[in-house]
Amino acid sequence: MLSHLSFRKQKTIIMILFTVVPLLLLLTFAYYPAVELVRLSFTNWDGLSPDKQWIGWENYKEVFSNPEIFGVFKHNLAYFVVGIVQNLLAIYFAVLLNSKLRGKLFFRLLLFLPYILNGVAVAYLFGYVFDTTQGSLNTVLGVFGLPSETSWLGSESFVNYTLASIGLWRFMGFNMVVYLAALQSIPKDIYEAAAIDGASGWQSFVRITLPNIYQIIELNLFLTVTGALEVFDIPFVLTHGGPAGASETFVMKILETAFQFNNYGLASAMSVVLLVLVVAVLGVQRYFLNKGRG
Repeated sequence: MLSHLSFRKQKTIIMILFTVVPLLLLLTFAYYPAVELVRLSFTNWDGLSPDKQWIGWENYKEVFSNPEIFGVFKHNLAYFVVGIVQNLLAIYFAVLLNSKLRGKLFFRLLLFLPYILNGVAVAYLFGYVFDTTQGSLNTVLGVFGLPSETSWLGSESFVNYTLASIGLWRFMGFNMVVYLAALQSIPKDIYEAAAIDGASGWQSFVRITLPNIYQIIELNLFLTVTGALEVFDIPFVLTHGGPAGASETFVMKILETAFQFNNYGLASAMSVVLLVLVVAVLGVQRYFLNKGRG
């Protein structure tokens, strides 16, 4: 169809198509739903009625004034804390497996394998691990004479840390691979020159390794923060928000509000709040990281 046109015009048309088509897809499946979400957040739509009554800021007032809604964010704190530990372990294993270690390819594969497993399957797997009476974890603790009847998923005080530890096991290998790729991009000559100048391993890590993987650390912290705020699958499968709502996350609350109570307007407002909170936290993160970098 374009054969009768000049090469210059063909190139221009192809460039326009390669620009317009992705832009249309982005507008259709990203920006339009986001705008519609904001619009619905100012209504009391029940998800079925064609009428969407405008109620202004009432949904947002409900989100911030009701501790049963906004208060569940404190449950997400455990995922953030464990996520930081996860990144520290990922850096440690990345540095270790980037060295001249025998069998390092096997250990890389071993640590990365949990990431490719399905999230629901992982949740069911750890349901057997953390079972109070017949769980493998309590069985192992009993062998060593430690308390072997701990209710890992039934205690309000640490159930979220128990669930977050599953995420550490599952995603640490992915973070390790990302850090490992960054480490392998650092020229070996720099380390050799530092060794000749008498730098210790720790000094090389602080002065050479960390500055060169700083942007990757920022990327993984971005994934950690968003993952901590948007966690859903593991607590939903294992505890359904229990005991007594102690492990309910904000995303679970949004889905419950929308599909169980048919309050799509309030659920939309909660989604907008989550989006704004993610952007705000990431903005603060970038500010302090860039400030520390400077």
